[in-house]
Amino acid sequence: MTVIVSQKGWVVIPAELRRKHNLSPGTEVQVVDYGGVLALVPKLQDPVQQAAGMLKGRKPLRRALLAEHRADRRGESARRLAKLGGTEPNLSPTRRRRPRPAK
Repeated sequence: MTVIVSQKGWVVIPAELRRKHNLSPGTEVQVVDYGGVLALVPKLQDPVQQAAGMLKGRKPLRRALLAEHRADRRGESARRLAKLGGTEPNLSPTRRRRPRPAK
């Protein structure tokens, strides 16, 4: 689809595309330059609210980072011990339970 830029820099968005993307008079759009390609992107009213839930179903970032940190720490401990001539520690992911206090 080809459109012409007016002397004032205006561009008319064809009616078919306005209907398809729900662009009515007064709708704000952003012009984004993708390295030589211009794009008209409808401006979000509340970007944070509208982006909420986009990544559902994935492991939360905080949990993933903590798990990665724990794995790095276990690896560092094993390397440090091997460097000292010891044996590798038990790297199983199970956690030791604390003994319960006597009643």
